[in-house]
Amino acid sequence: QVQLQESGPGLVKPSQTLSLTCTVSGGSITTNYYYWSWIRQPPGKGLEWMGAIAYSGSTYYSPSLASRTSMSRDTSKNQFTLQLSSVTPEATAVYYCARDSSFGTFPGGEYDYWGQGTQVTVSS
Repeated sequence: QVQLQESGPGLVKPSQTLSLTCTVSGGSITTNYYYWSWIRQPPGKGLEWMGAIAYSGSTYYSPSLASRTSMSRDTSKNQFTLQLSSVTPEATAVYYCARDSSFGTFPGGEYDYWGQGTQVTVSS
C-alpha cells in the first residue's frame, strides 16, 4: 500500500516562497514509470494540477505556473518537494501530492494514490 504525506508551513506571507514536501512510503519514487504530482484546490474551486516529477527525475510544470514553480526530489528519503515563489493570497489552497500511474510519455492525470492534503494560507 503506497502512502503519501504532505508536510510544510501552513501559513506563508505574500511574496515569499511556499515550500512543501511529500514523503512516500510503500513504494519508491524511482519506480518505472510513475509520475509524482502536486495538485491544489483553492477554496470553492476545482483541482489544479501544478506539476510533476517523473521516476527519472524529469520535471513537468503547468504552463501557468512554470515561471514560479520548482520541483525536486530526495531519493534517499523517498521524498519530493514543491516550491512556489512570489506567492499571493490567490495561492491559498489545500495542496495535495499524488501518484500518477498514466505510464505515458507525459503525466496523464490518472491518480491512484493521494496524500490527505495540507492547507496552506497566504496572508500577512
